[in-house]
Amino acid sequence: MKKLIYISLLASAGLFASCEDLLDAPSKSSMDETIIFNTEALADAAVMGIHQSFGETNSYRGRYLAYFGVNTDCEIFNNSGMNNVETDKEGSLVTYSAKPDNTYMNTDNNAWAKLYEAIERANKGIKAMRENSDLTNTNMAQLYGELLTLRAFIYFDLIKAWGDVPARFEPITSETIYVEKSDRMVVINQILADLLEAESYLGWPNENKYTQSTERVSKTFAKGLRARIALFAAGYSQHPDGIRYNLEDAAQRQAMYQIAKDECVSIITQGYNKLGTFEENFRQLCQETGTAGLESIWEIPFSDGRGRVIYTWGVKHENANQWTALNKGGYNGPTPNLFYDYDVDDVRRDITCIPYKWTGTGTAIKEPNKCFGGWSFGKLRFEWLNRIVTSTNDDGMNWQVMRYADIYLMAAEAINELDNPTSAAPYLKPILDRSYPAAKATAILTAASASKTAFFNEIVDQRKFEFAGEALRKVDLIRWNMLGSKLKETKEKMTRLTNREGEYADLPAKIYYNEGLDAASNDADTYVIYGLNHGETDEEGKAMVDAGKFSTSKSWIYSSEESSIATTTKFISQLYVNDPDTKQFWPIWQVFLDASNGTLTNDYNY
Repeated sequence: MKKLIYISLLASAGLFASCEDLLDAPSKSSMDETIIFNTEALADAAVMGIHQSFGETNSYRGRYLAYFGVNTDCEIFNNSGMNNVETDKEGSLVTYSAKPDNTYMNTDNNAWAKLYEAIERANKGIKAMRENSDLTNTNMAQLYGELLTLRAFIYFDLIKAWGDVPARFEPITSETIYVEKSDRMVVINQILADLLEAESYLGWPNENKYTQSTERVSKTFAKGLRARIALFAAGYSQHPDGIRYNLEDAAQRQAMYQIAKDECVSIITQGYNKLGTFEENFRQLCQETGTAGLESIWEIPFSDGRGRVIYTWGVKHENANQWTALNKGGYNGPTPNLFYDYDVDDVRRDITCIPYKWTGTGTAIKEPNKCFGGWSFGKLRFEWLNRIVTSTNDDGMNWQVMRYADIYLMAAEAINELDNPTSAAPYLKPILDRSYPAAKATAILTAASASKTAFFNEIVDQRKFEFAGEALRKVDLIRWNMLGSKLKETKEKMTRLTNREGEYADLPAKIYYNEGLDAASNDADTYVIYGLNHGETDEEGKAMVDAGKFSTSKSWIYSSEESSIATTTKFISQLYVNDPDTKQFWPIWQVFLDASNGTLTNDYNY
């Protein structure tokens, strides 16, 4: 399905340009617009024009998806070799030290520009379809709903990254070229209304020809996105006057929780999506075999030659091999302590946290990587693809924006807030049941149900364990007012791990494994490393080497002989440079400030 969509995208880029020309031409007539936006292929081109903005080099593909969402208490930028992270073009973006003149972002074709380009395309299409389209036609209604939903998605991503942003919900005119920023709640209230409108036009998964693909917007996604935005609105974020609730009025915050509850319960009750196993979702994503109605709800599609998703968020491949021509992966990875935050029986742990890299040339072999700066996320893997990646920079993996597990966890959170943990427990239970042995799942749910506070704290943990490596955590921590405290806690955990103190005191100094074996295996479950778990000992590891079960060992956390203590300390220090609570958002880049005729300024002490 993805390749078909991108053939359509390439064709529709030209179609959309033609639509814009017709709409902008001084001599256009109402008949022109009536024809254009009652022609399904041309209306579809309006949607594909937005997808085109997603895929361009400095848009989602190589900038927003690569750097937004890092660093958190479970996700970290793995390049620990930066000399000055405050001036490094990449490192400063993730360590809460970005400047308006950042050379990776301060270009006129960057994510800020491309997101507003997509919004302008959506604005033109929405206006024209409202005025001219037959929205009683199922397919035309679907396309109109997609435009509303995609515009809402883009605006929320702008707010997530920049806080208050200009609100543009009509096509630009000569009078509206320069627009000041609006309070984020102005934008949020509008997109919540837009998504509610979109719901009446969109089909459920597999209900029409467009919603048979997870690359096209469905009613499930519009409802889920509305819930996600409402939960953000109900919480905290940094404003020009400091961190505070986005809505000062408690009744308004409760109304936002009610939106989240209603939308998520509606999705679950309708039953158009199914929650499979945790691993199944990511294998299907990588194998590009998933269909609408499963766990994946909506994905940003990239063609085989575009997108840097595994490149950035996948397992490290040190050399070209039988799966990829790239020497990439592991750009972002789990914080070293995340593996130890999981329960040992949590099935998500060994899928999410990968302690090895693929090395060797031609035929790849697995080799344990270093603990600090060497963990990879394992949800996305070159070795799970059904094709060989030949591009030098792009892998063509879709970016999964939302999955069904999020609907359950958002429902649980909202219901706990509005009602009580007993009412919320049935929505947390399916996530626990697929993650833990039955007895542990029951025990966790029982403990969480003791009080609203206990249940909320369990939600905080479960969202980390469920979504690590999916760039959701930063926004969760912001809206809970936990960003600074959780990152401080993570630095402290990593320091104790370095010294094997506190909760890490029972870890061995070395790991034990078979060097160069399992070369043909592409399944992490067959690769055994001894020494990663609590209670495993160097004595037992050495005995297994002596007995021939393992062939070698290596220092894992640090070794003074390798002079890596300083590197480890530097890695920990670069989780954040400034207090994250003073730099929750990126600055608007200087090129856009300069072009704003004085209407745009930066807040947050930039």
